[in-house]
Amino acid sequence: MRRVYLIRHGHPDFPLGAHMCLGRTDTPLGPLGRMQAALLGEELGERGLAVYASPLTRCRETAAPLGGTAIPVPALAEQDMGPWDGLDFNTIRARWPELYARRAAQPLLVPPGAETLLQVRGRVLPAFRACLEESRGDLAVVVHASVIQAILAELTGTPPEESRALRPPYGTYALLEGEGPRVTLTAQLPRPSLTPALAERLLAAAAPGPRAEAHCRAVAAESLRIAEALPLALDRELLAAAALLHDLARGEKDHAFLGAAWLRELGYEDAAALVGQHHDLKNRTPDEAAILYLADKCVQEDRRVTLEERFAGSESRCRTAEAKKAHRARLLDALALRDEINRICGKTVVE
Repeated sequence: MRRVYLIRHGHPDFPLGAHMCLGRTDTPLGPLGRMQAALLGEELGERGLAVYASPLTRCRETAAPLGGTAIPVPALAEQDMGPWDGLDFNTIRARWPELYARRAAQPLLVPPGAETLLQVRGRVLPAFRACLEESRGDLAVVVHASVIQAILAELTGTPPEESRALRPPYGTYALLEGEGPRVTLTAQLPRPSLTPALAERLLAAAAPGPRAEAHCRAVAAESLRIAEALPLALDRELLAAAALLHDLARGEKDHAFLGAAWLRELGYEDAAALVGQHHDLKNRTPDEAAILYLADKCVQEDRRVTLEERFAGSESRCRTAEAKKAHRARLLDALALRDEINRICGKTVVE
């Protein structure tokens, strides 16, 4: 039975939670999008798919891990949104308040000069059929929300005004199979098991920089060293994977929170819970989250140091009384954890 994977490109290079009218604006993938593309490659990359893609960068980058060279299809580009293209919706609401308000009741309404959904459908459906006819076997089509919306509306008989609900999230796909083809699955999230090896590939895809990557690997090694010394039932694979990813958002504001949010978007809630606490620990119980927290404080860049050395080095960066108070609280958490782990182990494991 022939299978067609209708893939929506990964998250573009704008902040998680941002609402933008991207359209034909040629934006690359951001770190989250690159990780989503890597997961698509993990799931689909060895299946020998024929790959077609929109010519826009975010689709070509999503298609790259699928194997082979994606065939660009200009007619599968995103909907041209005219004067709204590339603007965030707060700006659009401010500049076109009346037109924007009308869209609540008329979801197919577009600004003057933009492409209508019917026009999108008119160019997309023949191009999609051509991809089916010229290929053999299973194939992947890496495209945009409006393109998938147009194809699925046609296949399911969904009226245009109700078809927006057919849009899958970034980095997911709709699976079509059989003659027709017939829709059997929608909005599938690729989520292979998060092993340390996969965490390494996700870290490389996020590309926080060589120093951050070296630090993550050193913290992973220190986390496992501490875990091996503890006579406790711990999920060492989860710990190693989370440690490898704990600084994947380094350089961004609130990087621990953002890194955890990215992992939740990818479907890795357990790892996200650990990553979200590596800067501010919720409790001092010597579990996986606490070990990652402590290991991070025992590693300066990519070398092991004492807690006192690490905190002395970071104290100089605290410019306000509030920052100094938070720094002191983290030190106390780390010292308490160190003492508890050394007590449980009956020897000095952490200095």
